Amino acid sequence: MSSITIKDVAKKAGVSPSTVSRVITNHPKISPATKRKVREAMEELGYHPNVMAKSLVSKSTKTIGLVLPHSAEDLFTNPFFSEVLRGMLGYANTKQYDVLMSSANNQAEEMEAVTRMVLGGRADGIILMEPRKEDPIVSKLLEYQFPFVVLGRTLEHRGILSVNNDNQKAAYDVTNHLIDQGHQRIGFTSGPPDLVVSEDRLKGYQQALVEAGLPFSTNWLIRGEFLQKSGFHAVSMVMNQIERPTAFVVTDDVVAFSLMRELVAAGFHIPKDVSIVGFNNILLSEMSNPPITTVDIGIYQLGFSTMQLLIQKIQGEEINQTEVIVPHRLVIRESSMK
Repeated sequence: MSSITIKDVAKKAGVSPSTVSRVITNHPKISPATKRKVREAMEELGYHPNVMAKSLVSKSTKTIGLVLPHSAEDLFTNPFFSEVLRGMLGYANTKQYDVLMSSANNQAEEMEAVTRMVLGGRADGIILMEPRKEDPIVSKLLEYQFPFVVLGRTLEHRGILSVNNDNQKAAYDVTNHLIDQGHQRIGFTSGPPDLVVSEDRLKGYQQALVEAGLPFSTNWLIRGEFLQKSGFHAVSMVMNQIERPTAFVVTDDVVAFSLMRELVAAGFHIPKDVSIVGFNNILLSEMSNPPITTVDIGIYQLGFSTMQLLIQKIQGEEINQTEVIVPHRLVIRESSMK
């Protein structure tokens, strides 16, 4: 246990020990400015309440904290999030647990949300979505010894409870589908580079190209955030090359819609000129024109299994596997057929 005490924190923050205690329990009568000052003092001194011991003497909240990686304004524009949440709620309801959601615009806000949930005693456990390659929030939860599950996977810690797809294998499979269709110049549209899922899918795509003896070119790489913000420019840069791709692996169906729109605007026909495969198999991918070939990653099951694993942890049940892998399947439609 740390030698730093509540009294040390109180002295550092210039408040009374009872005020520090109230900040830890997130008392509503403490002002935001005082809470911020006390939490900064706790951080500087390295003071961390024994939240696990505290939970043993306090009543369970029967609440799961969910830290969403985007602002509430943008969150549900991608159907992935609403479907994974449906899976989480589906299991939580069977165990009479509620879900407390907190959205964030950046990593600092995510950390603040986690701190409020843990130190404020608002939740019995936390689900993290879209972990980064080096994620300080994961390190902080380990430090707190607080129950949590990652939807995805982390690189820097082993043995963490997680639910994920085999994203490298999934990208490998869809790239091979395009190779089987006769494509030799295949582009790749990725997500943010700091996300583990982006790296895993890029590795699978590259692995398939290497095994087939096909070229990999960074000139055929489009980052998903660039496509959404300035799609026409991103597509023009790639498709105006002499050696341009005849197909794309796209790591999200919503981004695939954007890519298809920009390609059509630039005068390309899908799939005659360019084939497209996406990820997630959201409902609209079947209804688009043409319908999109995509990877069904079992979004509902991802959410369901994540919540199930966390509640098992909270309730002290035996956990046979720390990493749950949800199977994927390729759904072939018209956007990739010659």
